[in-house]
Amino acid sequence: MKYTDLKDKDLAELNSMLKQSKLLLFTARQKLKTMQLSNPNEIRAIKKDIARINTAIKAK
Repeated sequence: MKYTDLKDKDLAELNSMLKQSKLLLFTARQKLKTMQLSNPNEIRAIKKDIARINTAIKAK
């Protein structure tokens, strides 16, 4: 996901995307603790997506 894709969305849609991403991060961390996560770099990518969404929200 890129910032240019996010800046065209409205605030309600960004908030729902943020909520989904935070839930995805929570489940990825749980999978990491139980050794079910095959690629630990997914957590880093999810955190970067959350930061991009937060940046788009703050820009609005």
